[in-house]
Amino acid sequence: MGADGGTSPGWHVAEPHSAGIGQRLNWLRAGVLGANDGIVSTAGLVVGVAAVTPDPGPILTAGIAGLVAGAVSMALGEYVSVSSQRDTERALLAKEKAELEDFPGQELDELAAIYVAKGASVPTARKLAEELTAHDAFAAHADAELGINPDELTNPWHAAGSSAVAFTVGSLLPIVAILLPPSGIRVPVTFAVVLLALACTGALSAALGGARWAPAIGRLVVGGAVAMAVTFGIGQLVGAVGL
Repeated sequence: MGADGGTSPGWHVAEPHSAGIGQRLNWLRAGVLGANDGIVSTAGLVVGVAAVTPDPGPILTAGIAGLVAGAVSMALGEYVSVSSQRDTERALLAKEKAELEDFPGQELDELAAIYVAKGASVPTARKLAEELTAHDAFAAHADAELGINPDELTNPWHAAGSSAVAFTVGSLLPIVAILLPPSGIRVPVTFAVVLLALACTGALSAALGGARWAPAIGRLVVGGAVAMAVTFGIGQLVGAVGL
């Protein structure tokens, strides 16, 4: 079933703490990914415009428009997604609560069976199920069967705000990088700054996920370079034909 169960009450009680740490790491990883989206999408946009005109006005306008549109899109998408997840969690919890009220004996047997399946002996699993049920039957079943903490449901507003902020922070970097240097070196400087930023966020993402840093950095750097090269090429093509 959902969350890990233990073979003693003490181990089981420690589980929400671990889940809380995992949830915070997931939010941090989501923030890093949101920043990456802001960096790559806005960099591609401003580099594409810079390929058409050296005038900082259109470049800034395009960058700000991309930042606002992207942040709103990210926030809305995250809000809808997390709201759906929260609705599903609430429905599952309501169903579990009703089953506990209507079939308490069967639910106790089910909880004990979960711990037996995880390796506890039948007497230990039964004793653990009875003690947890006596303490808080609803929380015990929500954790063991569903992997949900009823007191820590996902918040769509927090998710939307985090995504918008992360995207905005990521978007500001390429906007500043392309506007500060002289027009002759704007694009090379932006390429260098963006790829360095992607390398840093790739390393951070790998560290948070416990993965190897080289592949994570390579994917982001290559992907970002390709995105900027494509938009720069398209910008030059559009400028050449006078569209």
